[in-house]
Amino acid sequence: MGDLITQSHYNGFNGEVYKPSKGAFACMINSEIGAVLAVMRRNVRWGVRYVADDDQLEHSLIHSLKELRKQIFSWGYQWENVDPVVYLQPFLDVIKSDETGAPITGVALSSIYKILTLDVLDLDTVNMEEAMHLIVDAVTSCRFEVTDPASEEVVLMKILQVLLACMKSKAATRLSNKHVCMIANTCFRIVHQASSKGELLQRIARHTMHELIRCIFSHLPGNSSTEHEMANGSSLSTSGVVGTQNGNLVLGSTQVENGNVGTICDGPSSLSVDASSPPMVKSSSESDTIDTGERDAKEDTQHDERLMSAPFGIPCMVEIFQFLCSLLNVIENIGIGPKSNPVAYDEDVPLFALGLINSAIELGGPSFSKHPKLLAIIQDELFRNLMQFGLSRSPLILSTVCSIVLNLYYHLRSELKVQLEAFFSCVLLKLAQSKHGSSYQQQEVALEALVDLCRQQTFVAEMYANYDCDTTCSNVFEDIANLLSKSAFPVNGPLSAMHVLALHGLVSTVKGMAERIGNELPLSDEASTDCEGYEAFWTSKCQNYSDPNSWIPFVRKMKHIKRKLAIGAEHFNRDPKKGLEFLQGIHLLPDDLDPESVASFFRYTTGLDKNLIGDFLGNHDEFCVQVLHEFVKTFDFSDMNLDSALRVFLGTFRLPGESQKIQRVLEAFAERYYEQSPHILCNKDAALVLSYSLIMLNTDQHNVQVKKKMTEEDFIRNNRLINGGEDLPREYLSELYHSICENEIQMIPDQGAGFSVMTSSRWINVVHKSKESTPYIACDSRALLDHDMFSILSGPTIAAISVVFDQVEQEDILQMCIEGFMAVAKISAHYHFGDVLDDLVVSLCKFTNLSTPLPIEEAIVSFGDDARARMATTTVFTIANSYGDCIHSGWRNILDCVLTLHKLDLLPAHLASDAADEIESLSDHERGKPATSSLQRSQTAPAAIIPQKSSSLIGRFSQFLSFDMEEPKLYPTEEELAAQQHLREIVQECHIDNIFMESKFLQAESLLQLVDAIILAAGRFSKGTRVMEDEDTAVFCLELLITITLTNRDRILIIWQKVYEHISDIVHQKAVPCNLVEKAVFGLLKICQRLLPYKENITDELLKSMQLILKLDARVADAYCEPITQEVMHLVKANATHIRSHLGWRTIISLLFITARHPEASEFGFEALSFIMSEGSHLLPSNYVLCVDAAREFAESRVGEVDRSISALDMMAGSVVCLVRWSYEARNAAEEEAAMKVSQDIGEMWLRLVRGLRAVCLDQRDEVRNHAILMLQSSLGGVDGIQIPNALWFQCFDQMIFTLLDDLLEIAQGSSSKEYRKMEGTLVLATKLLSRVFLQSLQDLSKQPSFCKLWLGVLDRMERCMKVKFRGKHSEKLHELVPELLKNTLLVMKTTGVLVPSDDLGGESFWQLTWLHVKNITPSLQSEVFTEQELEQVQAKQQKTTGVASTDGTLLVPSSESTV
Repeated sequence: MGDLITQSHYNGFNGEVYKPSKGAFACMINSEIGAVLAVMRRNVRWGVRYVADDDQLEHSLIHSLKELRKQIFSWGYQWENVDPVVYLQPFLDVIKSDETGAPITGVALSSIYKILTLDVLDLDTVNMEEAMHLIVDAVTSCRFEVTDPASEEVVLMKILQVLLACMKSKAATRLSNKHVCMIANTCFRIVHQASSKGELLQRIARHTMHELIRCIFSHLPGNSSTEHEMANGSSLSTSGVVGTQNGNLVLGSTQVENGNVGTICDGPSSLSVDASSPPMVKSSSESDTIDTGERDAKEDTQHDERLMSAPFGIPCMVEIFQFLCSLLNVIENIGIGPKSNPVAYDEDVPLFALGLINSAIELGGPSFSKHPKLLAIIQDELFRNLMQFGLSRSPLILSTVCSIVLNLYYHLRSELKVQLEAFFSCVLLKLAQSKHGSSYQQQEVALEALVDLCRQQTFVAEMYANYDCDTTCSNVFEDIANLLSKSAFPVNGPLSAMHVLALHGLVSTVKGMAERIGNELPLSDEASTDCEGYEAFWTSKCQNYSDPNSWIPFVRKMKHIKRKLAIGAEHFNRDPKKGLEFLQGIHLLPDDLDPESVASFFRYTTGLDKNLIGDFLGNHDEFCVQVLHEFVKTFDFSDMNLDSALRVFLGTFRLPGESQKIQRVLEAFAERYYEQSPHILCNKDAALVLSYSLIMLNTDQHNVQVKKKMTEEDFIRNNRLINGGEDLPREYLSELYHSICENEIQMIPDQGAGFSVMTSSRWINVVHKSKESTPYIACDSRALLDHDMFSILSGPTIAAISVVFDQVEQEDILQMCIEGFMAVAKISAHYHFGDVLDDLVVSLCKFTNLSTPLPIEEAIVSFGDDARARMATTTVFTIANSYGDCIHSGWRNILDCVLTLHKLDLLPAHLASDAADEIESLSDHERGKPATSSLQRSQTAPAAIIPQKSSSLIGRFSQFLSFDMEEPKLYPTEEELAAQQHLREIVQECHIDNIFMESKFLQAESLLQLVDAIILAAGRFSKGTRVMEDEDTAVFCLELLITITLTNRDRILIIWQKVYEHISDIVHQKAVPCNLVEKAVFGLLKICQRLLPYKENITDELLKSMQLILKLDARVADAYCEPITQEVMHLVKANATHIRSHLGWRTIISLLFITARHPEASEFGFEALSFIMSEGSHLLPSNYVLCVDAAREFAESRVGEVDRSISALDMMAGSVVCLVRWSYEARNAAEEEAAMKVSQDIGEMWLRLVRGLRAVCLDQRDEVRNHAILMLQSSLGGVDGIQIPNALWFQCFDQMIFTLLDDLLEIAQGSSSKEYRKMEGTLVLATKLLSRVFLQSLQDLSKQPSFCKLWLGVLDRMERCMKVKFRGKHSEKLHELVPELLKNTLLVMKTTGVLVPSDDLGGESFWQLTWLHVKNITPSLQSEVFTEQELEQVQAKQQKTTGVASTDGTLLVPSSESTV
């Protein structure tokens, strides 16, 4: 019954409690009555019979309890109809009685507590409202005799219990505002008094006060009532309002104030509220308005009484909350400031008050914004005190203040834009920067608060949007970013907790941005920030501050303007005149300067020199005077007290020192003030005089050089009769006097956009600014301005994280740094900040330690022991794989790391698989050893690879020298092998190979930079002194380059020129065979082979690049000729259909051409040529001549078997089919003119073929020579489908056939006959060739004027063949063949009418010349060709015609048949 019931048994409004039955409740009441009576009977006073004048046998308290006991069981089950006052009143009488001692009062309080907690009293109970009021009235006016300190503390604790139970009861909503205030007042009084009591009471009292506040303000979110009832703004002062007498709020005092619960040994102690005591809650801020009319006090009292009697809600919350804020006003008397040491004062009061305020804000949350009275307290009084206590040297107070600000930001930031800016600038940033001599603890707490804020999802975005992009605000986001980055730097000392904390803030910020990637808002129409032309920036407004599509372009535009304004302000501060001209040039001021624009520039631009503004405004120049009047028009002094208006006005510039300038400025101010606030002042002159007076008072009171200060009476006396000959109200002047004395007007305003140390005067400016500020922009979880913010944040963040990463050893912090690096990389890549990503990569590569030159064994051990290096390495390659398309110059550093890992043999063997595995050296197959990748070869054999097969002396000699270059290799220990294997697994997880294999996904610029980095690295190593190692590195770089080239075949044009130039440099620089030049040559061939099927547009470029092979040094070319030819052969077989141009074929066939006389390469070269020429499948007009020349070279070559030469001749002769086909296609498809051109080209090709075969006809080998003649005959005879011009035939006879016979006859007769065997058979074939070709072309050529000359040439060669001797004897075969061929020819000529008898008498007629030569060959041949009868008939006919007979009996050729 009387025990203290802990709070854990009762869970407030939502707790489930036991509700007894009606009978059980009667028993419970009976039990409680018995308990109270039992305690009373133990007291001597209550134990004897009570005798009084009215002859009552018992005391009224005992009597009422006994009467109640009689009634409770008679009510039965009708408890719901019983007025609770009936069974509560006896207990309440005991509590209120001053005759009862502490034990009796305590038991009665316990009984009331039990009834409240049993949930018997609910909203449906009869007369519940009155019952609750009676309970509160009784408990708050509790009186008892104190017998010992312990019992007193028990009673006080039970009072707290009962009052809290009242507020947590379901019936609490029936309490009035007055009774809730009484409850709060009583609890606070007990808290006050408990300071001199035991520790337990102190803790319970404070805990109860916290619970009470939480209980009261938990009703705020559900309270929908507005404050129109409190529109008159009166301050509640009725009985029960929270307060203490005399305003004594110091909890640490042991003094017991009159009317508080206290210990009085010889008398009762009362806990009552004096209705006549002044209210505790007074607004600490001075009113800005003075009501000129007196309000009706009676109406005010009635209005207040109605509010206090209404069910509790906003009115009591306003009073309680204002009371809590007023507890902080103790700071004004103690005077905490940046230079004071407030540790000496008791921090208990403000700390307790701040905790209660924080509880109220936590429970009320955003609902405060719905109630203007509560919001106004937060905006002004609370924040002003928070600004002051934020500079407290007590870390506990500062931490509580920061918690409150965090809650305010979270719930009410949209209503506290300027206040939050002031707090961040004046408190958190300055403390965290160690300004004003803040201690380490202060810095840490402030930094913790900032980091907590940065962890809020939208904090940084809202700071940037609301402050950094507002021309009238400071750059809060930028300041926070710089602060966190600088605070993370461990300068001249070890890493501390504060450094790690700042790092947490930075990492949280960038990780938040990284998490928002992919959740961007697609803006419909983003305005450009680079707007041309003048626009009054101070008039710029956003159409919709809640629509990101509207405000994002707006804030970006304003940020752009703000940056320009900062530059303009710098120019103005150096020279105002030139500064204004510069502002006109950047379109911040109009070309035609007007006073309004200049005034607005002064008013709304931060960073201006306030001294220059004051001088400009005070100048007597007409334009300056106009600017002054426009300047004062930008202020709104409505409903402002004169001193407040003066503070706001003088906060924007420094008043000039000259009296005339001061006069002009104050006149303009007075005129504006009177215009807007004419309530008390009768004219502007009164405002001017009073303004002067206030400035003089301010100087008098706050200038240390003034010893005798002006009194209030002096001030009032000095201002008599200034209001139009009348005195101003004394109360008005007194208020102004005290305002100036207590709060100095800052005559030297702050420079820049931020706030300095907050004073009351400056706070007035903050409040005024808050009324004019633009709406607060609320951001959501989308990435709205991350691009803009990251451009500011990236540099400091990378620098700070890098410094911490360099100095810290703890793996958890290292991991946090890595997370920060990865977040920066992700953001940089997403927003295309290539420079930022490059800087990050450079920074990380330094931590890998892979650039430190160490022996391989030491490097492996060092790398394995350094967790930082391993983490940095993994991160570098993760970034390269994930965000490589945005890396530019950073590729150089990444490649350096790759090359170092390559030297350490830590890279996977398949790294350059696309180049190494597929570009296998054919020489390896020839050597009969398994082919390995280039990487494996470079790791197992660093020395240059010299092909074993070499047909040159230099090649074999250089191979011999290479064996001397081998050095014995030291085998590593098992530990080193294990460490190397572990590191290799780590590197394997980096997926370095994907960087190059997946390079096809890189952006073009990034790909070019990667290629440049590889080429640069290869060139750098090629200039080193360690030849073997450098060549191995250069080979590795080349393999990577080839891999990238093959991977990016779809956009090869981007990098091809660089790749080609690099390979070209290798080819030109290397004069001896080596691994590097081998990889260059075969890599080039493989590139061509792989890319030709896919890139027809660069076929010529690719094939042209193969000309590099032709430029190889002779020793190098000789060493690799065979595998090169193999590759060319494979290329031709795979891509012959893709090669169309003459340039491409010239390169291919030139490579085949030079292999014809190479012992090892000729076989593959001929195979490739055969593939092209066989059946003419790949012969084209563009490669025909080239192929014919190459085939001729193979036919003449003696390297291979004779059969190869014969096959080459067959291919040459077989190519005539292609010429016939092309000629036919040209005639059918092309126009006449084009067909003529094609026909001419085909004739030239045919002539080239004939010339080539004719050259082989002189070969020393008789099989080749004879076969060449046959193929020549075939080629000359297979042109029926080709329109060969007659002139070309004549050229063919003169230059080919005749000269061939001449050469053969010369050879047969000359001294070289020993080298040319079986020439007789060759001449036989040649003679047949002559006859057959002549007869084939006879029909066309016989009609030509030069035919006779051609015919005589044929007869001449036949005649010479008849005369040739072999070993001194004439050839029987020729003697048999030539006459027969000649006879056959003559018969054909006779048949075709070419050779007919002629009657011309001249000696040079065709007929006569023919028979003249024929007689030298075979004299009797004429009679065999022409019969006597034919000759006689012709002769008779000619005689009849001419009448002249031949004297020698021969027929003469007519003159028309004579030759020229």
